[in-house]
Amino acid sequence: MLRSTRRTIMWGVVLAIVVGLAGWVDSPKHPSISLGSFSRDLNVKLGLDLKGGTRLEYKADIDKTNGEDPTEALAGVRDVIERRVNAFGVSEPLIQTSVVQGQYRVIVELAGVQDPEQAKAQIGQTPTLDFRREPTTDELKAIQAQAGNSALTTDVFVPTGLSGKNLKKATVEFDQTTGQPQITLNFDADGTKLFAQITKDNIGKQIAIYLDGAIIQAPTVQSAIPDGRAVITGSYTLDEAKQIVRGLNSGALPVPIELIGQSVISPSLGQTAITKSMRAGLVGIIAVIAWLVFRYRLPGVIASIALLIYVTLFFAIMKLIPVTLTLAGIAGFIMSIGMAVDANVLIFERFRENVRSGKTVSFALKEGFSAAWSSISASNISSLITGFVLYGFGTSIVRGFALTFSLGIILSMFTAITVSRGILNIVFMNPKTHTPFLLGAKAIKQSSN
Repeated sequence: MLRSTRRTIMWGVVLAIVVGLAGWVDSPKHPSISLGSFSRDLNVKLGLDLKGGTRLEYKADIDKTNGEDPTEALAGVRDVIERRVNAFGVSEPLIQTSVVQGQYRVIVELAGVQDPEQAKAQIGQTPTLDFRREPTTDELKAIQAQAGNSALTTDVFVPTGLSGKNLKKATVEFDQTTGQPQITLNFDADGTKLFAQITKDNIGKQIAIYLDGAIIQAPTVQSAIPDGRAVITGSYTLDEAKQIVRGLNSGALPVPIELIGQSVISPSLGQTAITKSMRAGLVGIIAVIAWLVFRYRLPGVIASIALLIYVTLFFAIMKLIPVTLTLAGIAGFIMSIGMAVDANVLIFERFRENVRSGKTVSFALKEGFSAAWSSISASNISSLITGFVLYGFGTSIVRGFALTFSLGIILSMFTAITVSRGILNIVFMNPKTHTPFLLGAKAIKQSSN
């Protein structure tokens, strides 16, 4: 019994520390946090519909003569740009494609970015990436003849057909023997086949990597590489390797694009919508708390405290990720509050049933949580699946809703099952709380069940 009491008290201390840290993050007095290499701006980030932003229009240079599918190429450009400005799927850029007088265009709207130069920097300089091989003797002679020189002053490489559209991802890894940073390239299915043939035909020769027409690396092929995974080694520092990887990944555009227009857009909803949304959310939370206290008395008070802890933790996580808030995201958050209340209702109804049937308070609480868990888990897991599907297949705005909704469900399960239960265990350690009025039940059994 003593060990259980100590464990409960320790749990309460840990919870108080976590909530205190979350409250510190939520406080507007702390606009940023920096711990070693980790730093984060803690100001609330608002979406395009609430704060406005920048609109950029690009023209995609699609060559239909080589059989390239314009629809597929545009979709590839859109996906790459979205990954660049929305690495975690939470900044909610609005990216659209269109065809205007035979020109293929990509329109990008970035929330909260009022400086067009900053917006362009987020998207990057949109370089193109390609891989080239050393020329044969005959090819070199032809190139020299065309250049009108007997010797060329720079290295000459020949295009292989392998380009950024075949690169799935470039990453920084470390050599297991030396510990030196190295760059790993992973190609898609077509790129894997092409790269295997290129390396097979060029063993002992250089394969040059060009970014935006400039050579950045020219590693020597040591052996044929059939698995679509290449490793570039060299005397890189970690920062140098990271910079090269960023260049490689940013160069993975399927087609070149050119900026043809830019403008700053005003918010469509603005401060009025923010004020009304906050007021509606506050009124809703107060109404829910009043109902919980009226119906469940002391457990309702504890559930209300858990609900406030849920809100504190939710906004702290939103700031740390960070998530850009839009009305869709706010809607997902409010819906998740309903899920948290549903879980508490199921638990407290089982708890009251047990108390009314003559069970002890401690047993009624334990059994109430156990009995309600199957219903809570089934309901929340099905909702989580829906959220994951929306996040995986939806557009950026839908993904923002899905993210806040899913995050809210996970947190609501934590607060309903762990926080509420832990606080109730602490409160019910005092026998004075075992009264019919506080528990909202008439039959109270004091002996052990």
